[in-house]
Amino acid sequence: MKRKITLKQIAKELDVSVSTVSKALSNSKEISEDTTQKIQAFAKLYNYKPNNIALSLKNRKTKTIGILIPEIVHHFFSTVIRGIERVANRRGYNVIVGLSNESFTKEIINMEMLANGSIDGFILSISKETLLKQDYHHFNATINQGMPIVMFDRVVDEVDCDKVIVDDFNGAVKAVKKLIGNGCKHIALITTLDYVSVGKLRTQGYLEALQSNGIEADSNLILKIDDSLDVENNLDVLEAEIAQFFKSNPNIHGVFAVNELYAVSAMKVARKLGLKIPDDVQVIGFTDGVLSKHATPSLTTVSQHGQKIGEQSANLLIDRLEAEDTQPEQYFTNNEQKRDFIKLVIETEIIERESTK
Repeated sequence: MKRKITLKQIAKELDVSVSTVSKALSNSKEISEDTTQKIQAFAKLYNYKPNNIALSLKNRKTKTIGILIPEIVHHFFSTVIRGIERVANRRGYNVIVGLSNESFTKEIINMEMLANGSIDGFILSISKETLLKQDYHHFNATINQGMPIVMFDRVVDEVDCDKVIVDDFNGAVKAVKKLIGNGCKHIALITTLDYVSVGKLRTQGYLEALQSNGIEADSNLILKIDDSLDVENNLDVLEAEIAQFFKSNPNIHGVFAVNELYAVSAMKVARKLGLKIPDDVQVIGFTDGVLSKHATPSLTTVSQHGQKIGEQSANLLIDRLEAEDTQPEQYFTNNEQKRDFIKLVIETEIIERESTK
């Protein structure tokens, strides 16, 4: 029996990207007519079968949910999966987890593989590379073929679907206001580049908290880490960058970091430089994970309630899937009337530990 050809193999044979193949097979107007015809002809020659999602949804249910996440080692994503599994199992569904590893191409390939009759719908968080490219055709194509998607944490307005997000903005506001209330006058921000929406919102929350308390923002007190670097395997590079930041700003009283790793690294560097925590510098991070609890001193954090996000995401998707049986047109038609999608916002809370007074 001939082995089924894949998107990746077609892309390699024709020397184009996986994205180009995916768009051409969906008749996207972004791809030239010549390229589209060439790709479709090649796919037909080798008996490529694109996702027959609509047919599989109409004829049978797998009772399985596909989860697509950027990385598995991150505590936040593991707690979201726990929440999804908890609800899915209670409502009679299984889950399959796929990893994009922050890659646009892997995200497309994973969706292609899982959607081909293996699952009924997706719960996903977008990869950093996809956000950087701002190319969301694969999500829209999947939805247009009749498969529902629920996005969580990293979401975009360009895709119409149900979404569950953390209140990143107000979480950051709470954190910085706590540092201000604790007497910190010069508060530093350690953040990411702005193309990832959550980093942008947390940065905006930092600036809002300063402004509302009459403190002028100082660009010298904002460190933006290039998160295209695999910092978990290059901690020495991260720590060197933070050390230089501290040395250039010796008057820092408080640090707000947009993730747990940056916060713990900031505490480690501060201690190496002879600073006492929380006496000399107070630190708050975002995401209440294992590192926060076991750091020395333990880290005050903004909790995202990952399990609750997972539970809400699973309920939204399963509600969509089960509503389809009784009201298919309301959820799965491509008419001009916009479907009523839900956007749930999960509130954050400050978990106080030893890194603040």
